[in-house]
Amino acid sequence: MLKKNKIHILFGDEEPLLKTVIELRKAGIRIKDAFTPFPVHGLDAAMGLPRTRIAIASFIYGITGTSLATLMMWYMMIHDWPNDIGGKPNWAYYYNMPSFIPITFESTVFCAAHLMVFTYLMASWLLPGVRPKNPDPRTTDDKFMLYLELTEEQTKLAESIAKKIGAEEFEIKGEFYLEPKY
Repeated sequence: MLKKNKIHILFGDEEPLLKTVIELRKAGIRIKDAFTPFPVHGLDAAMGLPRTRIAIASFIYGITGTSLATLMMWYMMIHDWPNDIGGKPNWAYYYNMPSFIPITFESTVFCAAHLMVFTYLMASWLLPGVRPKNPDPRTTDDKFMLYLELTEEQTKLAESIAKKIGAEEFEIKGEFYLEPKY
């Protein structure tokens, strides 16, 4: 069985955090997670995280809102109850499309915004009754933390890199064993 350590490295500023991430990645050490009180520009790229697909979800939600608005306006204004307003009958949707633009826009924004809230809550697992996974409450105020899961050799290397760059604390929080896969 392979023994690994759970490690917390705390920083007082984002610059040493970013430099440590870059140096650890150069040394072949995988960073499990990072906790910061505010977004750090370039941290996700330095950690090697792939780009998020949340923009694609937002686009799909917006198209859904546009489609629902178009279907609703066609049904209400053309099919179900056509009106003759000012001598201009509503016999076709494309004749009246300019007057439907505000409703279409509002429905698009409404669906995209509301469904993105649910997507964010589900992706980050911030649901009612679920406690957020923050191992050190100081990271919500003024500290920056890296969470690592390393072997003994990697732990010594990571500690030397972090201390050299300017880590305030390097703590081994516990250990666990990995079962071999057959």
